[in-house]
Amino acid sequence: MQPRRRFRLLRYLALFGLGVAFVVSPAVATSPTAQPERTSAVGSEAATRVGSKTSATAPGQGKKRRAKEKYLRLQRDKRGRPIAMEAAIVRFQPSKLGKRWPVVDLVGAVHVAEPSFFARLNREFAGYDAVLYELLAPEGTRPRQGQKPRGGNPLSTLQTGLTRLLNLQFQLEGINYRRPNMVHADMSPEEFRKSMRDRGETVWSMFLRMLGYAMMQQAKDPSGKSDVDLLMAFFDKNRALALKRAMAKQFEDLGGVMIVLDGPDGSTLISERNKKALSVLRRELNSGKRKIAIFYGAGHMPDMAKRLQKDFSLKPTGTRWLVAWDMADAKSEKASKSSGEP
Repeated sequence: MQPRRRFRLLRYLALFGLGVAFVVSPAVATSPTAQPERTSAVGSEAATRVGSKTSATAPGQGKKRRAKEKYLRLQRDKRGRPIAMEAAIVRFQPSKLGKRWPVVDLVGAVHVAEPSFFARLNREFAGYDAVLYELLAPEGTRPRQGQKPRGGNPLSTLQTGLTRLLNLQFQLEGINYRRPNMVHADMSPEEFRKSMRDRGETVWSMFLRMLGYAMMQQAKDPSGKSDVDLLMAFFDKNRALALKRAMAKQFEDLGGVMIVLDGPDGSTLISERNKKALSVLRRELNSGKRKIAIFYGAGHMPDMAKRLQKDFSLKPTGTRWLVAWDMADAKSEKASKSSGEP
C-alpha cells in the first residue's frame, strides 16, 4: 500500500475513533454483585464557575443564538491551531417558572479526555439531586472509579487505545459513579443487541457509514494537507499534542458525523438510547427530583435537546464550557495569560 493511501486509511480510522470518543458509551462486564442498592440523592448546589478553564454563555441571548447551540467546540490560537476542545453544559428550564420548577442540565461527555475534565465533572455532579449517566451495562450498574473495560468489547478497546495514543484518561477511570445521586440511565447489553437486531444494525454498518463520511470529507481536501498533518504528528517531539491537534481538526464538524451515525430514521446508538435516558428522567422528576444532570456523550445532545423541548416543554437558558482536551503548548499558554484571556 502506498504511504499516502496508508495514512489516508489511518485518518479514516482516526475519525471513526473520535466518533467513538464522543458518542459510544464505555461498556463494562459486571457481575450481579457489582450492582449496589440505590440510596437517596444529595441536593447541594454546585458552583457555577470553578477554576479558570471554563467560559459561559449568559441566558437570554435570543433564539438565533440558541438555534446554533453546539455541544462541542474548538478554541484556536492566533495562528489557527487548536488549543482546546471544549464540551458544553447546557441548562434547560420551563418557560414559566414556579416553586417546583425543574432544572435539567445536558452535560456533554467526551469519553476519552483530560484527567482535569473528569475531576471537574466530579465536583459539578455533587450539586445535583440526580445525575443520569450512560453505560452499556446491566440496569443499576455502578462501576468502580478506575475500573477498566472488560469482555473484549472492540469499541471499548478502541477507546482505551486512544487514551494511550493521546495521553488522555478513560472516563471509567476518572468519574466517581458510586455517589448516591448517580443514576444508571442506559440500555443493558441485551437491550442494545436486541434493538440493533430489530433495526438490522451492526457495528460494521456503523463503521461503513463513518468511512463513507470520511471519504466525502477527503474529497474536500484534494491537496491531502490533512494527511500530511497526521503523518507529521507521528514524528513530532510532542506526539500526543500534535496528534490531538490533527485529530481535533478532523472532527470539528460533529453535527455532520452525528447525522451520518444516526441516519434518517434514528439508530440504536443515539436515538433509542436517548429515549431510554429520558424515560429515566421522567421517573426521577416524578419522584420529586428538581435538579438533574444528564451525562451523555456530546454526540447525543442535539437529539436529546429536541426531545427535552418537545416532550418536557423545557428550553435552553444558558451554556457553560469545560475543557475536555487541552492542546495549548507552553508558549500558547504563556501568551494567553499575558494577554489576559480567560
